[in-house]
Amino acid sequence: MGRRPLDIEIIAKDLILSDDLARKKILAKKIFDIAYKNGIYPSSIHQFYLARGRGEFGGFTVPAINLRSLTYDLAKAIFRVAKRNNASAFIFELAKSEMGYTAQPPIEYGACVLAAAIKEEYRGPVFIQGDHFQLNAKKFKENPEQELEGLKALIAESIESGFYNIDIDSSTLVDLSKPEIKQQQYNNYEVCAKLTQFIRQIQPRGVEVSVGGEIGEVGSINSTAEDLRAFMQGYLERLRKGRTGISKISVQTGTSHGGVVLPDGTVAQVKLDFQTLKNLSEIARKEYNLAGAVQHGASTLPAEAFHKFAECETAEVHLATEFQNMIYESRHLPVELRTKIYDWLKVNSASERKEGETEEQFIYKTRKKALGPFKREIMGLANEIRDEIAKEIEEKFEFLFKQLNAINNKELVAKFVTLKRVIIRKREEKTAVVHTAEGAD
Repeated sequence: MGRRPLDIEIIAKDLILSDDLARKKILAKKIFDIAYKNGIYPSSIHQFYLARGRGEFGGFTVPAINLRSLTYDLAKAIFRVAKRNNASAFIFELAKSEMGYTAQPPIEYGACVLAAAIKEEYRGPVFIQGDHFQLNAKKFKENPEQELEGLKALIAESIESGFYNIDIDSSTLVDLSKPEIKQQQYNNYEVCAKLTQFIRQIQPRGVEVSVGGEIGEVGSINSTAEDLRAFMQGYLERLRKGRTGISKISVQTGTSHGGVVLPDGTVAQVKLDFQTLKNLSEIARKEYNLAGAVQHGASTLPAEAFHKFAECETAEVHLATEFQNMIYESRHLPVELRTKIYDWLKVNSASERKEGETEEQFIYKTRKKALGPFKREIMGLANEIRDEIAKEIEEKFEFLFKQLNAINNKELVAKFVTLKRVIIRKREEKTAVVHTAEGAD
């Protein structure tokens, strides 16, 4: 009798539900090996973005999607949408903060995405990104080296987990009390340059990790052309000669993460400054050969806003909270589980309740924090329930891909993205990981 073929769904679920990181890594390696054998490659979008910066194409915006829960199920839905629409330019991402409160370490997230690609028989590059790899301004002020070392460790762990796209967010270090714009941006560009160089030192041979910078913290004042030029001038001065720099720049144009919640629990309409977004994207391309500007905090915008991103030549748009909202508000999610989660929040997140805040505002603001503690129960839902929730959100994915014009770009991506198989080997004398890369079969 021959060996029974591995069931990728069983491996993925075992990976998600295991609390043992060593076991997660063993299961992840199985998934990575199967992915490579099936023509699925964790990849960097760097060369594709540089081609856009050179003006070789445009007219669409790359969706970067954060999956905070039901990652395997929703990733399958995204791959189905991509296959139907001949699309390859889309990104799966997870922020530093999300890794914590959703209980998804990089190795789990990367492997879950690849498992979904295997199940849906997707082929080609898969872009996995570390989103908002952010520095805490207070901790940085107290001990900058310690804060930097912590972020370097996360970057290394993520790259080892197939995250070949890293967004550095040192915009938290911008100091608006300084009189000159370049002085305001000093710590931002200094740290971004240091971390870019660190990434270049540890990236797998044959893979140029895509690195993003950020000039304006999401939820604060809008970015300006002067901010962008001051950051880029300082960044390029500080970047070691011969090192490859960033390929895109995140800006603030009026959004906030999760949106602004009204007393009844609905999200307020946001007036996003598309003209600023368009201008900053143009400057990024024409003056610095970057792919363009990146918009964060966009998923809760009104539906009629999304086509404008492509019209403004926005390079990338980050989408997260709305998909989490759709899970919680799905008619397929058992009422008793939702009630249990909300009751848990009232006790365990009580310290986050602000005076005058309605219960709806409190729940909306804090419910992301329950995704990690209730991960096992959410993943333990019957397959039929998870499938129905995923189908609802799949319609939203399809809408977004089409509104962003992120369709029919498979051949374009193939033209600029070289597939590399990365083999991770441990040195016998050290625990450090050595990366090498091979061409695709």
